[in-house]
Amino acid sequence: MATQEIKVSTSRIGALIGKGGSTKREIEERTGITLLIDSEEGLVKIEGDDPVGVMTATNVVAAIGRGFSPERAFKLLDDEDMILDLIDLTDMAETTRHLERLRGRIIGKSGTSRAQIEDMTGTEISVYGKTVAIIGPPEQVEIARKAVEMLIQGVPHENVYNFLDRKKKEARQAMLEYYS
Repeated sequence: MATQEIKVSTSRIGALIGKGGSTKREIEERTGITLLIDSEEGLVKIEGDDPVGVMTATNVVAAIGRGFSPERAFKLLDDEDMILDLIDLTDMAETTRHLERLRGRIIGKSGTSRAQIEDMTGTEISVYGKTVAIIGPPEQVEIARKAVEMLIQGVPHENVYNFLDRKKKEARQAMLEYYS
């Protein structure tokens, strides 16, 4: 029996359980594990006989806990190549105001910056609390992570978009060469 424990913000427990327990049930059914949720403490215990199922369920629970909707987090179930990456902003922001500024730079006006990074890398990004979470294929997550890190370091948005555009062109070129 494999077991994992993960702490989820109590404000995200509702999203994890879902209407009438639907989200919890779907995670359990699709991974063959059992979720034991302590909604008071925000502690989630993930148990199962299949270590891969436990690992996958842990990532889905972590993704929902980091602000992803269950639908977006389920991408980790739909495709085994998808990974979850977390960037902790705690060490990068000295004050709450600085943290807000960093989050603002990553999200952009009306979410445009985050949407642009998602669009150009084919990833899903959630900025929640003191973390930035990214779901996608490993090489795309790496590029999205680099873009987020550039924004955190204060690189102008335009330069970040140029970097993403260059990466997209390189990937397209590599694909063309691979198939020709």
